[in-house]
Amino acid sequence: MKYIDSLREGERINEIYLCKVKQPALTKAGKPYDNLILQDKTGTLDAKIWEPGSVGIEEFETLDYIAIMGDITSFQGNLQLNVKRVRKVQEGEYDPKDYLPVSTRDIDEMYNELTALIGTVGNPYLKKLLSSFFVEDIEFEKRFKFHSAAKTVHHGFVGGLLEHTLSVAKHCDYFASVYSMLNRDLIVTAAIFHDVGKLEELSTFPANDYTDAGQLLGHIMIGAELVGERIRTIPGFPQGLANELKHCILAHHGELEFGSPKKPALAEALALSFADNIDAKMETIREIFAGVPENNLEWQGYNRLLESNIRRAGRE
Repeated sequence: MKYIDSLREGERINEIYLCKVKQPALTKAGKPYDNLILQDKTGTLDAKIWEPGSVGIEEFETLDYIAIMGDITSFQGNLQLNVKRVRKVQEGEYDPKDYLPVSTRDIDEMYNELTALIGTVGNPYLKKLLSSFFVEDIEFEKRFKFHSAAKTVHHGFVGGLLEHTLSVAKHCDYFASVYSMLNRDLIVTAAIFHDVGKLEELSTFPANDYTDAGQLLGHIMIGAELVGERIRTIPGFPQGLANELKHCILAHHGELEFGSPKKPALAEALALSFADNIDAKMETIREIFAGVPENNLEWQGYNRLLESNIRRAGRE
C-alpha cells in the first residue's frame, strides 16, 4: 500500500483509502463536483471528482472505504488528487488499521499484560467479574482492543482505550504498593473498569463519535450500569463490595464539574481519579510533542486540558 505521507506530485495512484468527508460543491462556473478528504493512518489528502456520475465513478458515501485511481497534483502548495475512477470496496479488501490512527504499542501484548494483572486479583468475586468480561467474552475482548478512549482529547486512536486502561491500572497497582490503606483488589478492579462505558459512549472507528447514549448518559453512568448488571449475574457477590466498586467508577473524574456524579468518598476512588488524570494529561503532552523535534524548545501554545502553555525541557 502507498501511504498518503509518501505521495508525490506527478504520481498516478491506484489505492484504497477511507473517505473521511464527501461534500458536493459547485465550481465558479456553476458546474457540480465532489470534494473529498481521504485518510489513512499517516494523514489526509484533499481530492476532487470533477465529473461525478461519469463512467468509472461509482456511488459511495462518507466513511466508506474506496478504491480510487487518479493523479497527484499540487494546488496552492498542497497535494491534491484528481480522481479518475472510484468504487466502494467490501469488508475483507482492506485492513482498518492501515487507515486509522493506532496505538504505537502492540495491542495483543497490552491485552496480555492486562489479563495478567487480572490474574493477580485475589478477591474471588472481583476476579470472576473481571474474567467474565476480559477473559471469557471474546466479542468484548475484540471491541475493547479496537476502541478509542476519546474522540479528540487523549488516546483517540485504535487501541487507545486499552492503552489508557492498562496505564491507569498500573498506576493504581503502584499506589496500592506505597499506601497500605488502599484495598489493592478494589482499586485495580476499579481502574480496569473505570472507562468501560466508553464502549457505548463512542461509536467505533472510523466514525469515533458520540452515540445517543453517550450524549444522554456519558461513559461514567454507562460504565457503572454495565458493571452493575454483570454483578447481578454472580451469585453471592457482596452488596457492600459492589457499591464500593461502582462508587469508584462514578467518582473517577474527581470533581462534579469534571463530570463525576459523585466526589471520591473512598481512598481508592481518590487514588483512581489521580491515576486517570495523570495518564490523560501525560498522553496529551506526548501527543503534542509527537510532532515536535526533540531539539525544538519553542512554546507550543495554550492547551485547554492542561490549562497552560507548554514546551519541551532542555536535554543538557
